Amino acid sequence: MESVKQEQHANQLARGGLLDRFFKLTEHRTTIKTELLAGLTTFVTMAYIIFVNPNIMATAGIDHGAAFVATCIGAALGCFLMGLYANWPVGLAPGMGLNAFFTYTVVGEMGYSWQIALGAVFISGVLFMIMSLSKIREWLLNSIPMSLRFAMGAGVGLFLGLIGLKTAGIVVDSPATLLTMGSFSNPSALLAAVCFLLIAVLSHRNVFGAILFSMLGVTAIGWALGLVEYGGLVSMPPNLAPTFLAMDIAGAFNVAMISVILAFLFVNMFDTAGTLMGVAHRANLVDEDGKIQNLSKALKADSTSSVVGAMVGCPPVTSYVESAAGVAAGGRTGLTAITVGLLFLAAMFFAPLAGMIPAYATAGALIYVAMLMMSGMAHIDWKDHTDTIPAIVTVVMMPLTFSIANGIALGFLTYATLKLLTGQSDKVSLSLYALCVIFIAKFAFL
Repeated sequence: MESVKQEQHANQLARGGLLDRFFKLTEHRTTIKTELLAGLTTFVTMAYIIFVNPNIMATAGIDHGAAFVATCIGAALGCFLMGLYANWPVGLAPGMGLNAFFTYTVVGEMGYSWQIALGAVFISGVLFMIMSLSKIREWLLNSIPMSLRFAMGAGVGLFLGLIGLKTAGIVVDSPATLLTMGSFSNPSALLAAVCFLLIAVLSHRNVFGAILFSMLGVTAIGWALGLVEYGGLVSMPPNLAPTFLAMDIAGAFNVAMISVILAFLFVNMFDTAGTLMGVAHRANLVDEDGKIQNLSKALKADSTSSVVGAMVGCPPVTSYVESAAGVAAGGRTGLTAITVGLLFLAAMFFAPLAGMIPAYATAGALIYVAMLMMSGMAHIDWKDHTDTIPAIVTVVMMPLTFSIANGIALGFLTYATLKLLTGQSDKVSLSLYALCVIFIAKFAFL
């Protein structure tokens, strides 16, 4: 017995040594236990996407079960890429806002099939990969004004918030005023508001997994009121076949889809860059010279994740700012990301639970996440109207035109026009001029 225990202890040390060498745990002053706990923390803070994304994608006509499995697999593969290749403690999953743009604008308003929309996601991911492998990424990132970068994130948030309010029935259509207040006598509207407020309160109090547990809590209330039908908790994962390699790439090679592809690309790229840089500083991945360790690898892992995600049936897979929770818990290496990925795979067996989550619980989470995304407006220079007006146009026009692409296009055109007419043409880059030409052609001929 003693020899068996010694052999088991030796094996544990060997495994620990292997993980230590691969993920450089000692170098980053962390341990296996800390990384595993950090991974669990990150997963719980972002696990709401498992329930939110399938509901949104199902509205586009995608099989809910397949969308659920695709969400789990796409997120897991993205986490594995980030952990194994970049050695970063960042979790990835289908992007909030981009999934809404996919469903409500590209499929709903523009009338494209979800297969073509996935084709556009695939193409934008390939473009992101190419840019990440070259200096084009830095050139394009630097050429877009900071005010417009912040405005894009805030605009996506406002767009997401409007969808959440509409889904809940808190905001409804009106022939007289276009939009008006819904009735809180409607259980869906009331429970969505309760979910939103519960998330806000728990998040303020730093409660572990505030969004996830608020959604589950409101679902339980719905079940008690007879609004939710219990369908079980655990089962074998649904079939992925309806979405696996279902993207229509040829159909996405359409002039009208250029703005859609660019919208997927820009929002994903700037959101990723901001998230990764923020997490890097929190995780002490910045050296003495201010250079971020393995940032290029992290961007490549993120861009590759969008391509892989499209292949299984996901909107753009991107890095999640919720990873900061895991970093705060001590996560410093890719072992944290690997842990998140494994938990996403394990979540595939909870499909019945995902199918029970009602739209009002999803709506409450959407509204809360939207509020967080609006914070980027605080970083805009409000003294220069040639910066603030284009930013406001971008933010306002995304929800009012129900299109992220239109918001970006109108914001860019407003920026270039104001700078030209106020004698500041030197602040407009060549790439921005080129994009404006594309956007003008889109509005003129499509």
